[in-house]
Amino acid sequence: MRTKYSVIGLGKLGASMVAGIANRGFEVTGVDVIPQAVNAVNGGHAPVQETNLEEMIAANRERIHATLDYRTAVLNSEVTFVVVPTPSGPNGAFMLKYGQAAFREIGKVLAEKSGYHLVVMTSTVLPGSTRYGLIPALEAASGKQCGRDFGVCYSPEFIALGSVIHDFLNPDFLLVGEFDRRSGDRLEQAYAEIMENNAPCQRMTIENAELAKVALNTYVTTKITFANMLADLCERLPQGDVDVVTNAIGLDTRIGRKYLKGALGYGGPCFPRDNVALGYIAQQLGTRASIAEATDWYNRSLPSQLIARLDRVMQSAQTVAVLGLAYKPYSHVTEESHSILLAKTLVDLGKRVVAYDPLAGESARAELPATVTTCTSLDECLAEADTVLITTPDPRFRTLQAHDFNLSSAPVTVVDFWRLLDPAVRQHPQIRYVAIGHGIDDEANAARLAELWRGAA
Repeated sequence: MRTKYSVIGLGKLGASMVAGIANRGFEVTGVDVIPQAVNAVNGGHAPVQETNLEEMIAANRERIHATLDYRTAVLNSEVTFVVVPTPSGPNGAFMLKYGQAAFREIGKVLAEKSGYHLVVMTSTVLPGSTRYGLIPALEAASGKQCGRDFGVCYSPEFIALGSVIHDFLNPDFLLVGEFDRRSGDRLEQAYAEIMENNAPCQRMTIENAELAKVALNTYVTTKITFANMLADLCERLPQGDVDVVTNAIGLDTRIGRKYLKGALGYGGPCFPRDNVALGYIAQQLGTRASIAEATDWYNRSLPSQLIARLDRVMQSAQTVAVLGLAYKPYSHVTEESHSILLAKTLVDLGKRVVAYDPLAGESARAELPATVTTCTSLDECLAEADTVLITTPDPRFRTLQAHDFNLSSAPVTVVDFWRLLDPAVRQHPQIRYVAIGHGIDDEANAARLAELWRGAA
């Protein structure tokens, strides 16, 4: 008999897990407190925007059911994934109120259910949260004992918005924090059924898994920030080129090229808060996560640093076009977006700002000052701009040609944060091309180095 699954929470990850599990041939029930989300799924539609989600839900409609009722979901499944929000509290810790509420509701159903049931906490939490904050709620509501009557694992996913379904079904590895061996065995078996690839499964204690999830994210942000630091240094060198530097050091297998780009800082709903959370748990355990704290500080200061570094090329700007508003391409999410922060800073400096994003225009309007014009097309955004900032590496921006810019009167300054444009655009006589991470003033940079080392022994 094939395993039946349930997923609590129909947000971007939860809904994508429902679609992915169903696409692998399993019956799956999704639960959410929002009727519109439940109705959308039951109607064969995606409750949220995510790549391929609409098509996959529609294609697997006969195996997918959504409900507001925990009882229906838990009684009709053997494994339940809990994918609810764990928002950051004022102190930076991940809050458990939604997770505890979900575990209590699951516990009420387990009280009347016979047979073994596995509950898997998937949302990001800090060490100790599952064992001491969630399992007691499950035991109290069910009147049963974890390990004897049901199993619990902590097993987060490592996904990126815009490719959630693919990432869920094809992970680099599976992280399983197990309450006991039986719980871990059951989850590893479930993953073997669901995943498309043969990803290695790393099993460990719940607390080690909770730390591993946050540690992985904070390590990635440290790597991003390190590359951004190198980009700043390269701008101060004659013929400095961050891509030359990072491509070279990325060949070292101890480092690798992934996330070693040098451009804008990281944003989104996960990365920024994870460094803060790691700092919090370290402090509570009597130590410091100094690297995570420094990474967070540098990342938050980067937009103002970039504006200062571009001061000379921005002084004469009248109308600035910001191309890209989401925190990354292929996403409508603007949470903690550095593009948004740059646009706000430019408004504060008295610039007229126009902006465009293929997906995030509507969500950006709620965050941007009313004076910013959010355009509905790329052509509209570029029509009057004398300065253009390319802030996300969207494929559409990579194809820009010289004739796409407003070259009818004065030259246009193009600041390319991701170094996307081809040489014909970079070298056009009416375009002043500025690449973030490249030496901005070779003569001044060379003079500074000469002065530094003049007379050195």
